[in-house]
Amino acid sequence: MDRKEWYLEYEITIDRPGLLGDISSLLGMLSINIVSINGIDSGRRGLLIRASSKNQILRLESILKTVETIKVTKIREPKLRDRLAVRHGRYIQRDMDDKKTFRFVRDELGLLVDFMAELFKQEGHKLIGIRGMPRVGKTESVVASSVCANKKWLFVSSTLLKQTIRKELIKDEYNADNIFILDGIVSRRRADERHWQLVREIMKLPAVKVIEHPDIFVQHSEFSMEDFDYIIELRNNDDEEITYEIVQDHNLFTEPDFGFDF
Repeated sequence: MDRKEWYLEYEITIDRPGLLGDISSLLGMLSINIVSINGIDSGRRGLLIRASSKNQILRLESILKTVETIKVTKIREPKLRDRLAVRHGRYIQRDMDDKKTFRFVRDELGLLVDFMAELFKQEGHKLIGIRGMPRVGKTESVVASSVCANKKWLFVSSTLLKQTIRKELIKDEYNADNIFILDGIVSRRRADERHWQLVREIMKLPAVKVIEHPDIFVQHSEFSMEDFDYIIELRNNDDEEITYEIVQDHNLFTEPDFGFDF
């Protein structure tokens, strides 16, 4: 019989020695296996568990409601954020008003790379925007995530080394398994119609596309923010404001001889 994974999270109301052992014993008596376990933020634990039937989970939930030392906060089929929370011991911050926006700071680059790698592993079209100030690690994180996902990445426009503008791809590069990376500011400042035609072709591919500076990208294209499946914000610290005034006024984007055209 196939065994299904579930996510269990509880808040510790009365901390005492042996509490985790009691929970583990209860799971064992119900023939529920623990896949992984970790502390989640402060005073909470998250567990990935595996059961052969939903009835086992319902019995577990019923019993845990009578336990005074813990309070169950989540018991459900695991989402991507749940799996990453158990893996890293913290939840990814999500915008309360815009559920597709996720926030990270530079100290969480490992979590960010893991999150994007899981997105990259999923098949089909996916449009991801990433906001952040210069040198915060946007492009490097996308490349590292591609490596973790065992995917090939292609720069359609970028400033990682020098400004790169692609106007065409070779036949083998039109591959839905590739990760296509664009810089919205570079495409706006230096690209011609041939580049934008390539961008339109790439957008039609059932592949993952990552757009740095998505707000600038949509201002000068037929695409909109509603077309994005995920928006990622990367900051040096929680209080940093992401603004495009410094980026747009930077001399690197106005020097005509700086860059490569392909």
